[in-house]
Amino acid sequence: MDLLDDGVLAAARKVIAVHLNYPSRTAQRGRTPEQPSYFLKPPSSLALSGSTVERPAGCELLGFEGEIALVIGAPARGVPLETAWSHVRWVTAGNDLGVYDLRYADKGSNLRSKGGDGFTPVGPRLIPASDVDPAALRIRTWHNGTLVQDDTSADLLFPFARLIADLSQLLTLEAGDIILTGTPAGASVAGPGDLLEVEVAAAGLSTGRLATTVTEGTTPLAAFGARPKVDDLQREEAYGSRQAAGLGEPAGPGRVLTPELREKLGQVSTATLSAQLRKRGLNNVSIDGLTSTQPGRRVVGLARTLRYVPNREDLFAAHGAGYNAQKRAIDAIGEGEILVMEARGEKGTGTVGDILALRAQVRGAAAIITDGGVRDVAAVAALDMPTFYANPHPAVLGRRHIPWDTDVTIACGGTTVQPGDIIVADADGILVIPPFLAAELAEDAAVQELEEAFIAEMVAGGHGVDGLYPLNAAWRERYDRWREGHAHD
Repeated sequence: MDLLDDGVLAAARKVIAVHLNYPSRTAQRGRTPEQPSYFLKPPSSLALSGSTVERPAGCELLGFEGEIALVIGAPARGVPLETAWSHVRWVTAGNDLGVYDLRYADKGSNLRSKGGDGFTPVGPRLIPASDVDPAALRIRTWHNGTLVQDDTSADLLFPFARLIADLSQLLTLEAGDIILTGTPAGASVAGPGDLLEVEVAAAGLSTGRLATTVTEGTTPLAAFGARPKVDDLQREEAYGSRQAAGLGEPAGPGRVLTPELREKLGQVSTATLSAQLRKRGLNNVSIDGLTSTQPGRRVVGLARTLRYVPNREDLFAAHGAGYNAQKRAIDAIGEGEILVMEARGEKGTGTVGDILALRAQVRGAAAIITDGGVRDVAAVAALDMPTFYANPHPAVLGRRHIPWDTDVTIACGGTTVQPGDIIVADADGILVIPPFLAAELAEDAAVQELEEAFIAEMVAGGHGVDGLYPLNAAWRERYDRWREGHAHD
């Protein structure tokens, strides 16, 4: 193993970084790219192990991201996937440092937020690329001695060869160029005095720990340029979660389904909710024509969406294989969420099977809903998590579908579903509830069901429905007395 020295750094004419590449990181971000995207870091940002990095004066969020760094050995231009890895000479550790306080200033390019001097330490040793399997590298990061990142290159969205082949389509990768290949979950924020360490290892080989110490800047940024600016969204993304950033739960549509509201919606039938929606002018909010693996089960959850398009063989090759949109959607599903699939009502193939349904259950999904077929239906039905589907079918996706995109507006079972909509399903059917209506809908539905309980009691006692259903003035007066008597039941 060769020591990484100034000669290697001096040879780097480009430093190219990938935005998102690890499933664990995309799950944190809540978005999964279909194709890789990149940004440049200036070679002047490179630094050796043992160096210091300055958090600019007035800045709060110096983010660190442990990464596997590739050093190009032979020029690559227009290279195919099959030979792309041969253009890598060395593998080493890298730390993609950046200041979230300046992220807004050069949105997308990250020039000032990630291009500062010392913001790309690499090293300390080089691993010959020819000696390792690119899908068997381990990346670990320590923050003040605590292990905070630990992942492998086995399940990358975009394997290293794909990155090289993709980049080489339009630009020449030159000997010495460095590619930062993305960071896993666990990236966070460091402050003055903190020690950051990153190591890459494989097949008994190791880069050793790349060490960087954070210092505090003393010269404020001048008024003629971008000044530090942060908000809770930047804090959440820098630390990896709202909890890690010490923030409370947001109040946006994605968080409207509180445990209390979930319980209220779970206590009223979809028939009642449908009537309340109709009063508000919403008639086309039911997902129709599906069967449940657990017909008596009532389900409430937030919608996540997945869209399939009709199969076209040339497109399936690019979008259907590997870590496709279907698998990404399953891996991104969260506790209490419902994955809703648009399959265009096409029943001639399966849209989910036992393994992915099990994965969704392990992730905490409340249900899966698809207006297409389901494979391995007996095994899917045996899961604790219900699945709503059009029909069983043994065929795989490629017969009729390409998994295309996630968390977009879709059509399922004759209605429109958006990510963040509230889904309520029971034996009567499946409803899609706009989040902003959910709270008042739950309250009014509970009132309606109490009225109907009174009406049912009266009918059971021999009363006719004329004037009772719906309540006329006389019956409503009697209902009000009945309700007062049941107020503490």
